Amino acid sequence: MAPFDEGDDRLKQIVILGGGYAGLLCALTVRKFVYDNEAVVTLINRSSSHQLITELHRLAAGNLPEQAVALSLTKLLKGKRVQLVTEEVTVIDTEQREVRTSEGDYSYDYLVIAMGSQTAYYDIPGLEKHSLPLKSIHEANRINAHIRESLMRFKKSRQQADATIVVGGGGLSGIEMIGEIADMLPKWCEDYQLQREDIRLYGIEASPSILPGFPAELAARATSSLERRGAKLIVGVPITAYDYPVVLLKDGQSIPTHTLIWTGGVQGNPIVAASNLETLRGRAIVNACLQSESHEDVFVAGDSAICYQDNGLPLPPSAQLAWQMGEAVGYNLYAIMNGMPLQPFKPVIYGKLASLGRKDAVAVLGKNDKPLKGLPASLMKEASKAKYLTHIRGLQAYLH
Repeated sequence: MAPFDEGDDRLKQIVILGGGYAGLLCALTVRKFVYDNEAVVTLINRSSSHQLITELHRLAAGNLPEQAVALSLTKLLKGKRVQLVTEEVTVIDTEQREVRTSEGDYSYDYLVIAMGSQTAYYDIPGLEKHSLPLKSIHEANRINAHIRESLMRFKKSRQQADATIVVGGGGLSGIEMIGEIADMLPKWCEDYQLQREDIRLYGIEASPSILPGFPAELAARATSSLERRGAKLIVGVPITAYDYPVVLLKDGQSIPTHTLIWTGGVQGNPIVAASNLETLRGRAIVNACLQSESHEDVFVAGDSAICYQDNGLPLPPSAQLAWQMGEAVGYNLYAIMNGMPLQPFKPVIYGKLASLGRKDAVAVLGKNDKPLKGLPASLMKEASKAKYLTHIRGLQAYLH
């Protein structure tokens, strides 16, 4: 195979935006099929790390070191013949077939958008300004530092708002965050010489139940597990405002707190929304082959895409689907470059897993949604993570 030669006009330029699950797997896959003398593959990501988004709750609670969540993209791409550019994407210009970043411009023949999603605040007053989102390593570290500072302050202030932690959103991210915090409460009490009853932990979900998409019996199992360890779950009641430092609920309840962790929703990336691609609420609409409905030289994967299933409903955002979509796009880039038929994306749903701390979890597995709970479900989640890390050859980086 020939080395990279950006000056050779015969080489196609493949530009991949995003180094998350979809972007990384796309880059690794396309290089299995496309030779160096056919294309230059460039991956543009705002940071130099591949972030394990599904582990952010552990980092935020202090149960996992940062190096186990942030894997070096340089190491993961070593020997894969993919150029890594660590810059912030600012504009996608589909007319000029160009991506603009904080540092320069990149022309493309084929573009892959895998930029993920952003936190949605739904215009709830005070939420965006004062709450703590959980979508990145930076935000997870910020949550951990904030909680510790608040508990340390409580020793002197004795203001309940300093020792009250509220998690907004009872979906997967929110429930996993509550589980990790519940596990850490005894240690925090010891570290800051507090009584367990000093610290209050709330989870608030606007829907009638936590963990939408999970069977009712597993949602109930998760509720009992978290409440047994000191969490109070409020369901069916949305947050109407964060009048800092007070969380206001629709039923009139108010909870004084300096710590509101917000996991209650996601929205499309504004850069995708501002492009000329056909979009819906900031996410690009794609066909069955994950190709933009409006631009055939653009593919979209992961949370940036809206991909409709046979039943007319869009696929839900998830790490396992982003991984599969990235690989599907990687192959279809090879296909389109060689005039071959594109392959429709056929997702495989292995199940859903929700950790409730280090030793407890709930899960549904396989086509029949077999329920699993307790330690077996916890071990299954760890096995799922190990499988992914092995797949990207990142297990050594993770253990390091």
